[in-house]
Amino acid sequence: MKSKFPELRAVRVGVVVIAILVATGWAIRSFEEPTWRVVRAQQPAMKLDSLQGALGQGVTVGLLGGFRAIVADFFWIKTNSLWEESDLPATQTLIKIVTAIDPRPLYFWLNGSRMIAYDMPHWRIIAKGGYDAVPPAEQKRIDSEQSTVAINYLREGFAYHPKSPAIYLEIANVYLNRLKDVAVAAEFYHEAALQPDAPYYAARIYGELLRRLGRKAEAYAWLKQLYPTLPRLVASDAANGEKSATQRQREEFIIETAMAPEVLMRIHELEKELKIAEQQKFRD
Repeated sequence: MKSKFPELRAVRVGVVVIAILVATGWAIRSFEEPTWRVVRAQQPAMKLDSLQGALGQGVTVGLLGGFRAIVADFFWIKTNSLWEESDLPATQTLIKIVTAIDPRPLYFWLNGSRMIAYDMPHWRIIAKGGYDAVPPAEQKRIDSEQSTVAINYLREGFAYHPKSPAIYLEIANVYLNRLKDVAVAAEFYHEAALQPDAPYYAARIYGELLRRLGRKAEAYAWLKQLYPTLPRLVASDAANGEKSATQRQREEFIIETAMAPEVLMRIHELEKELKIAEQQKFRD
């Protein structure tokens, strides 16, 4: 039966909503306070193991129940606040707390690792007096330390996202851009390319790194295998007027990102470098 007083019904609904929010706030507060006590008590070398020893993953999940995503978002906001202050030990710990609470969003793993690998070395160098004051060897050591932390953190993500090309790619990027280790980076780009729904550029970069490593015959074989799988624009596609504008735009975007013409060009360049006989050259 509908209420004769809709204003009263709205008030009742409002009271219920407020009560739920208050209860949620108290639940989060009760979880936050002991966590922050652990965070503040630790030195710069603090690790998630100490926090899990205080809280326990099973206890955390049991206490939070359906609020895991909400609490993880709350701590991610805290993490960003500390990141803006360049607070390395607290930021690094909160990054790990967030994925301990809710490891499901890839966003947390990827962006957390980027803070660790790319931002934190800069903070450490600035804290030591800046790039002019810190010798290049020391800068390299700092980069290596933070990159190792980020890679180990990302490896933990495989337990929850075992076939995620994004995690493989993030590790590959750290090896390539921070550690300058082309060989290991190539291995992770290769693994990323083999995963379901991998972006086309993973396979393309793998081929390019093989070439950079001097493994041109492998690069040639890989790109010849890759090229037939790439989407390409053909006359029938261009003439097809039955597709919607959105469908056409999406297909055009996929074709552009696949970069089939560039892959074919690289194949022909490798044929010249490898001196492939005319009768053995790749045919499109």
